[in-house]
Order: sequence, then structure tokens, then C-alpha cells
Amino acid sequence: MIEVDNLSKIFKVYHHRKGFFGSFVNLFSRKHRIVQAVDGISFTVKRGEIVGYLGPNGAGKSTTIKMLTGILVPTSGSVTVNGYIPHRQRKENAKHIGVVFGQRSHLWFDLPVQESFELLQRIYRISETQYRYNVEMFNELLSLGDFFQTPVRQLSLGQRMRADIAAALLHNPDVLFLDEPTIGLDVVAKARIRQFIQKINAERQVTVVLTTHDLDEVEKLCKRVILIDNARLCFDGELATLRRLLSTERILSVDYAEVYPDISIPKAHVTYREGARVQYRFSPEEISTADLIGTILQKFKIIDISVQEPDIEELIKTVYEDNLTLERKLTEPISPGTQAN
Repeated sequence: MIEVDNLSKIFKVYHHRKGFFGSFVNLFSRKHRIVQAVDGISFTVKRGEIVGYLGPNGAGKSTTIKMLTGILVPTSGSVTVNGYIPHRQRKENAKHIGVVFGQRSHLWFDLPVQESFELLQRIYRISETQYRYNVEMFNELLSLGDFFQTPVRQLSLGQRMRADIAAALLHNPDVLFLDEPTIGLDVVAKARIRQFIQKINAERQVTVVLTTHDLDEVEKLCKRVILIDNARLCFDGELATLRRLLSTERILSVDYAEVYPDISIPKAHVTYREGARVQYRFSPEEISTADLIGTILQKFKIIDISVQEPDIEELIKTVYEDNLTLERKLTEPISPGTQAN
């Protein structure tokens, strides 16, 4: 579906001298510096996947998306989307992709949402049957009817994002690129958009590439994440794998049926105790979650038990701050205790 091989993008940033004399000199002698926005990244996205493409500001996320959509031409490397080379086959590629940039709407600000949709129907040559079916479906899932006759400039941010995402899917694209689609939205609006993306993905097998700083959305939508930092890819895999590689300790909370005088467990340290409620801190490398719970069940009667996973934001921060450690861990064999976890 999406094939990226050794993709790079370099920008020349020119230095502008100040003042009239400086402007005159710029006509004959211009200095510039090279900025490596994307540096030799490679990955593949299969049909029907929802992939989180993450990184700090300036890492190269948006530049990558712009090369995947044909807006920018790569400096080197190759990229194909649905078999098309985006920057060479822009029209063909545009027919099969949908794009939403959270900061920019591709609807016409002075037109009602309905008229914007009708214009897109003509641009993409969508049949009347398909157009009506999609509008009815999107209205049902996103409640577009509440503002379908309202000019885009009068919409709230949440309403505009719902309209933008629906507009990007009007022509039944195979791939949907979402660049910060929920930025600035409240919890209710985020949930509605998230549910819509999940339903479209499940029913139509639409491939979704999501770039966002909202890590809660990533956890709820994506099984796989690609992390990029300083223009280079630093992780590509499942969130569960990232947790296994980087999580050194976890918290096990236990509500015992009664207050036991001795609740010590080998390879687990008590960090909190109040009455019959106890919290243990443990390392999956020393004892697996399953073995720890099994030991507790053999020794005590319990009412409830839960494991607190490491926070995704902390995990990704660890990747950015200690990429060498991640690379080292990726090459290490999985210990039997970790494997059972």
C-alpha cells in the first residue's frame, strides 16, 4: 500500500542580509545552510493498518506526509502510494488518497458545507449515488446535518474538523493521511472523530496514517507506531513492543480479602500499603506479570488485582532522549521472563 525506501529531503535555507545594502548584496551573493528535514527513512504500511507517525516538533513528520501526498519532491530515495509515485503521478495519486491538515481546511470558507461537498463531488467526479450514500453515512456518524447549511467560516473548530474529515473521504480513498486532526478539540469532539475513523477503517479497510501529539489518541487508535526524531526513524513496531523494550518497572495493585501481616513477595517491592490495599513495584525482566499474580493467588485471597502499564508519553520521551539505548535493546534477545509477560 505505502512503500518508503531510504527517503530523504533537504532544504536550502537562505540567509538574508539586513538593510538596503544587504539586499543589494543578496542579488549577487547569497549564503545558505542545508537543513536535513528527513534522512534516509524506510517503512511499509499495509492495507487496512492504522499507523501512528510520531515525533517532536521539527522531527520531519509533516515533511514526510507532504512527500507521501505529492506536495513535496524527495531529494533522494523512493516512495509509492497504491503503486503511484506521488510527486510524478499527482492526479492519479490524489484520486486514491484523502488528506486532512488540522491547521488548514480544504473547504471553501465562504460557502456552506453542503456546497463545498458538491464542489468536491465534481472535482473528483463522484457519482450521484456514491455521493448521496457517503453524505448520509457521514451525517449519521458525524452529525453533519446540524451545520450542513452553515458557511465554513462560521463553524466551530470541532465542526470544521468533522466536515474536513468527511470531505477527505467523499471519494472513497484507499489511504487517509491525518496531520493533527484533533488539535484544539474537546474530549467529546475527539471521541466522535476517533469512533468515525475506527468505523471507516473497519468497514472499508481504509489505511490511516496519523501524525499527532495527542498520545491518548495514539493509544486508542494505533497498534503500530513509527517514531521519528532529528529527521531519522528511531522505532517502527507495535506499542506493546515499545512498552516491553523500555518499561523497566510496573505497578501491581492488589485489594486483599483481609489485612495480612506479611504480604512480601519475592522480586516485588511494596511501595504503598493502606489496610488491605497494597501496591507492588516490579521489573518484568526479573519476574513476569503472570508469575507474580500466580504467586499472590497461591498465598492470599484477593478481591481485585490490576497492573499499571507505563505511560506512553514517558516511553516515547525515553526514545527521544536515549535513542542509543533503544537501538541496543532492539538487538538484545528477549529474556524468558519478559517473553512470558
